[in-house]
Amino acid sequence: MPALNAKQIEKLLRLGKPGLTNDGQGLYFKISKAGSASWIYRFKLDGRTRDMGLGKYPDISLAQAREKATDSRRKAQSGIDPISERQLEEQQAKANRLEAEAPSLDFRRQCKEYIATHKASWKSAKHAQQWTNTLSTYAYPVIGNLHPKDIHTAHLMSILTPIWGSKTETANRVRNRIELVLDAAKAQGLREGENPARWRGHLDKLLPKPSKVAKVKHHAAMPWKELPNFMKLISQKQGASFRAMEMTIMTACRTSEVLNAKWEEIDLATNTWTIPPERMKAGGEHRVPISKQLRGLLEALPRLSASPYVFPGARAGRPLSNMSMMMALRGLGFEHLTMHGFRSTFRDWAAECTNHSRDVCEQALAHSLGSQVEAAYRRGDLFSKRAILMQDWANYIEASSVQ
Repeated sequence: MPALNAKQIEKLLRLGKPGLTNDGQGLYFKISKAGSASWIYRFKLDGRTRDMGLGKYPDISLAQAREKATDSRRKAQSGIDPISERQLEEQQAKANRLEAEAPSLDFRRQCKEYIATHKASWKSAKHAQQWTNTLSTYAYPVIGNLHPKDIHTAHLMSILTPIWGSKTETANRVRNRIELVLDAAKAQGLREGENPARWRGHLDKLLPKPSKVAKVKHHAAMPWKELPNFMKLISQKQGASFRAMEMTIMTACRTSEVLNAKWEEIDLATNTWTIPPERMKAGGEHRVPISKQLRGLLEALPRLSASPYVFPGARAGRPLSNMSMMMALRGLGFEHLTMHGFRSTFRDWAAECTNHSRDVCEQALAHSLGSQVEAAYRRGDLFSKRAILMQDWANYIEASSVQ
């Protein structure tokens, strides 16, 4: 039962003694040395205890504090850091306020209109969010409030020069996005002349080629020989994040494909998981064979009537956060790895330890095969052969250890 009630809180305020009073389940009523009162939620994540402020009393009542603590507890249990998530939400809210206050013809507004117009043709909502995030971080501080006609090469150099050598890929994406928005502004008659963000024949004279300064970075991958022991480790952990990790590794799928998986896509009668085209990077439907081990995992997962997702998140109607598996990796001491890297682990194992053909392995990763002409003649998706491959993979990673 909760430890506090309204009378006890008033008594604590009258006494004014600094300290924390436990309400239960990690919620504390705090009185500072100055005599002010507030709420604290204390939780443990990645083996570390953290305190999260929930607001001042009486602005936040006891009932409201308990509700906030419950929401944060659900997130922490799913491997999500509620403090980090709140900071991201506050940053987005600030960006939204700046957008609302901006003049109608400034660059920030032009970007918003461009994104709204084109996002329907993009593969995912995540792509639109990436546009917003990169432009908010790098472009808006310099040119956000400027009319498109007032943006010049010097502005682009101010944006790009600090990150061209250290974040080359991001910098080039920012440049390209600015170029597209300014091209659209020119088409609307809002500017004339050379596009200051254009690369060929313009910025290529002022900045080194991206290929000359960018270091090729591969997703950190676990050596395939170490994977069975790793799978044994995470199988002993409780929580949806670890089950999602297991499914991601067993299927060699991308994290977004697993986290957004819905029960309606899973057919245990045919041992097939069918991912719709709109969730695939290549834009086509992808059938994933369900191995015996994956079937067992799926059958053991709880099904919530209120959520269609295989891995429901803390928020109603949303899947598990895309940060959940990354945070789980960090908690296990594998912060140097990425979940995407396990696709490379799978590919290395298939090449070095099996006789499965290249096409079968690449199809398992949902990679495009050959030229458009070849693709036009290839009607099947090699499902039967991939089912054998994925069962071999599941059998391998289920092994207790590899010498």
